[in-house]
Order: sequence, then structure tokens, then C-alpha cells
Amino acid sequence: MDAVMAKILIADDHAIFRSGLRELLSACPSISLIDEASSGTEVLKKFQAVSYDCVLLDIFMPGENGLEIIKRLKAFNPEVRILVLSMYSEEEYGIRALRAGASGYLTKNADPDVLKYAIRKICSGQKYISMNLAEKLSEAVKAGADKRPHERLTDRELQILVLIASGKTVTQIAGELHLSVKTVSSHRAHILEKMGMKNNSELIQYAVKNSLVF
Repeated sequence: MDAVMAKILIADDHAIFRSGLRELLSACPSISLIDEASSGTEVLKKFQAVSYDCVLLDIFMPGENGLEIIKRLKAFNPEVRILVLSMYSEEEYGIRALRAGASGYLTKNADPDVLKYAIRKICSGQKYISMNLAEKLSEAVKAGADKRPHERLTDRELQILVLIASGKTVTQIAGELHLSVKTVSSHRAHILEKMGMKNNSELIQYAVKNSLVF
């Protein structure tokens, strides 16, 4: 890591992943603090108490949408650096994360050395963008480029689509996101309408085909 002493917040709802990441980063002499959060609500609460230099953020956690958390953290402190660490393909979520204000995006199966390099880079004020994601960004800004159906969804709708495709019921999704069943049902209806589909089966097939879930 660079000479600057950095304060890091690891935000992920999986304790084993947080523990492994903490162990990996604890060997970096330029990190002065490593803290943890297991939900979006906890991230926002801790962020108000400590001036973190970098947040390692899972894009989907219980509670608030990770993309919305990025926007709120950047509004609170525009200087904070956010590196999204996700199990989901950067092709599908990387552009959304960068547009929300993230400084980089990595999948969780990335090599540890790549992760440390990405953290060093964003802590120095730069962005970490893989060649693959750079190509996707270039394609996204082409004039007249057609959007795929799921790209028309809001961040919350995309999150609910992924949860539906993961096999969760409306009631389970409502509990996980701290929303009412009625609100989730309304989002589901909007998703089906925007994507021109009729039922969950079609949503699941689409999500699998487009690598939104594994």
C-alpha cells in the first residue's frame, strides 16, 4: 500500500468473507484502521462516526441497495473512495456502480494481489477499471446504443429482479429489504412491464441467460 495511512471499512453481509478480507489487508502497513459492517444501515451509521478513506462494498446486502449506499456516501463525503466487491459480473453491475460514484469494481474471485493493487490505486485518488469494464463503458456511451431490458430498470428494481431470480418469494424479499410486501409486489409489476414479460419464470430465464445470477 502507499505511504498514506488509510482507514478502511469492509461492508459485506458474510462474516467469513469479511474475516478473510480483514486478514488479507491486516498485512498492509499503510492501513491504520480496518472496520466492518454487515448491512447498509450499519455502513451509513459507522460512516457518520468515522472518516473512512475507502469503503469495500458488496453491491447487494440486507437493507438499502448498495448502489443507493454509494450515492449517499458520496453525498456525505465526496472524497471517499468506494471499491465494489461483488459476486456478480462487472459487465452487468460495474457501469451502474461507477455511475453511482464508485471508484472501482471487482468480482469476489479476483486475485488477492489485484485487490490490493485496486485499493492502492483508488486510495491514491485514481479509479480502478478493468479492460473488460472499460470496453463496456465505451459501448454504453455510443450514441443510439440500444439498452437491454434489465438496463431500463431502476437500481431497486434490478435488485429485486436478482432476488426473484435467486428463488426468493415476494415475502422473503420484503423482509430482506425492509420493505412492505405491497411495495415489492409493485416493483415486481413494474419490472415485468418494463421488460415485456409475464411471470417470474420468464424473469428467471432472462436473469440466468444474462449472467445476473449464477
